[in-house]
Amino acid sequence: MGTEPTTATGIGGGSRGGLFDAPPQFGRGPRVDRDEGDAYRALSGAAIAAAAVAAVSPLIFAGWWFVAVPVIGLVLSVVALRDIARRPAALTGRPLALAALVVSGLILAGGLTSLARDYAAELPEGFERLGYDVLQPAEGAPAASVPDAARAMNGRNVLLKGYIYPGKQQQGLVQFLLVRDQGDCCFGGNPKITDRVLVQLADPGGIEFSPRLTKVAGRFRVQPMGSAELAGGVLYHLDDAFVR
Repeated sequence: MGTEPTTATGIGGGSRGGLFDAPPQFGRGPRVDRDEGDAYRALSGAAIAAAAVAAVSPLIFAGWWFVAVPVIGLVLSVVALRDIARRPAALTGRPLALAALVVSGLILAGGLTSLARDYAAELPEGFERLGYDVLQPAEGAPAASVPDAARAMNGRNVLLKGYIYPGKQQQGLVQFLLVRDQGDCCFGGNPKITDRVLVQLADPGGIEFSPRLTKVAGRFRVQPMGSAELAGGVLYHLDDAFVR
């Protein structure tokens, strides 16, 4: 009889592969080269900062001091968009930067419009603005001298902004010093005589003390007057005044 080649079988009759047969492949598909466009890109730090500043940009409606907030948001947005355009393979976040740009721009425009409207409305009809710069002595003149610019305002109706100098009385203030600087007002300083104005309110009910900026309208008067109760005296007065 001839000898027939035999085939090795395993349990259950299945054939067993040879020693050098390739092992079965499980869960492995064809290799796909990764496209460069799928590489990791970092979110622009400038875009994140621009979005954060845009979120607090409504602070502009609280006063002119905060106009810089949306302006900074605009600058950061432009910087972010420029950086992303220069390095598109490394940075992402263009939609975020664009959103911050739009929000900061709209809030800046709305805030400036609102502040300008309030600025115009705060001045009573027939009054003019008066600043503490006008009350300062001329260069080289004595510290307590009254400049010609201040004398020219004597008897005119003006609007002056300042801070109420704190005293013992906190309620029903009818007469008080309006000073130029908040540091002098709130931290125990003694303002210069040209940085204080004695206010006499027309309303006998008076007002309550506030550490915030106060707008007072009244008839301006130049009359030097000394009193220990008035921290060394005053040169300027606002009579028949009222708070805006």
